[in-house]
Amino acid sequence: MTIAKVEIERFSVTSSKPFERILQKLEGQIGHPDMGAFAKAVTAAESYEELEKIVQKAIGTSGLMEFVRFNLGEIIRKERGLDSPHILRLVVGNPLIMKQMAVHVHDVASYAPVNILIDERPDGVHLSYDRMASLLAPYGSGEALAVARDLDSKIENLLRESAA
Repeated sequence: MTIAKVEIERFSVTSSKPFERILQKLEGQIGHPDMGAFAKAVTAAESYEELEKIVQKAIGTSGLMEFVRFNLGEIIRKERGLDSPHILRLVVGNPLIMKQMAVHVHDVASYAPVNILIDERPDGVHLSYDRMASLLAPYGSGEALAVARDLDSKIENLLRESAA
């Protein structure tokens, strides 16, 4: 049995814009494929080139797609009412980017696709993300870290643009 310590860097940007507007801007930049159909198409792909085409159709202008969302705010509002803050976690990524890291560090599958948290607080709407490079740093793969840093840049730009 082994236990590894991983130090996480959390990127966060705060916006005074309404939650719904921020979410709309973010959603406009990521793909929203039908995940059932996407999974079937990936399984049916007979070559890597065919897989690339399937992924390219699924991603948005940011190069990312939404895999799933968890709306904890909705659950809280059921108990506390509509005045409760929004709390939404989006699981986003790009299978081709994930593959580029996983060939060097299999444990990347524990971290990718990534989580984006969008939540309302008294000082505004926070958009937060745990940097992939910080999660992969302990594994010591320069190749995986280079891809992770590029992914971090994509996601941080997406969050900044959505918050603006």
